[in-house]
Amino acid sequence: MKMQIKEFAELTGVSVRTLHYYDEIGLLKPSEVDAQNGYRFYDERSLERMQEILFYRELDFSLKTIAQILSSPDYDKQQALTRQRKLLLAKKERLERLIDALDSMEKGEGFMKPNNEYEDLKNKYAEEVRQRWGSTDAYKESQQRNTDFSQAASLLDAVFEEFAELDRSGTSPDDEAAKIQVEKLQRCITDNFYTCTNEILAGLGQMYVADVRFKNYIDKHGEGTAEFVSQCIKSYCK
Repeated sequence: MKMQIKEFAELTGVSVRTLHYYDEIGLLKPSEVDAQNGYRFYDERSLERMQEILFYRELDFSLKTIAQILSSPDYDKQQALTRQRKLLLAKKERLERLIDALDSMEKGEGFMKPNNEYEDLKNKYAEEVRQRWGSTDAYKESQQRNTDFSQAASLLDAVFEEFAELDRSGTSPDDEAAKIQVEKLQRCITDNFYTCTNEILAGLGQMYVADVRFKNYIDKHGEGTAEFVSQCIKSYCK
């Protein structure tokens, strides 16, 4: 089986932009790259690798931690795939029970307690990973970032507030001050969440206005701030 990147993205539910980033950081390389046109291709082994990545993402581990786990000489791939299937089945059952619970409440039949097997399994597998790889620098960095999330969110809020002030002052997205602010945003994301390449940054700029959740979050600093941030990023990345 040989798939172009768009086919592979649709099959796995991961965006093309994310696959480019995984290639860039060495987490998931294409099985083949056409030397003439640069097209990326993926195969069955790529699909297995993606399934493993998705399993550890489900457990909330950073990409750096996942890369270190997958490259470990004693890593058990088959065990990870088996556990992912079990975890996803538990997640599916939990969602079905939650839907049943909502249906029951709408009918006035009372609350149906959801099954906690998914959370129990997730915590169990995460703890096993912690015990096995908890001493690695990548894992420690991942945990530290999780601990500092509230502080990071506050820093990001401050960056968006500065964007709002620039917008209110009449700054153009093409101005040097706007470009400096975009660099500040990119650095804030990289330092506190994940490596924000220019490609990822461009995608975020589109998402800030396309996704109503992000738009509302940013526009709390002032109506139109999300659109202004998006235009600043577009100008910066072109």
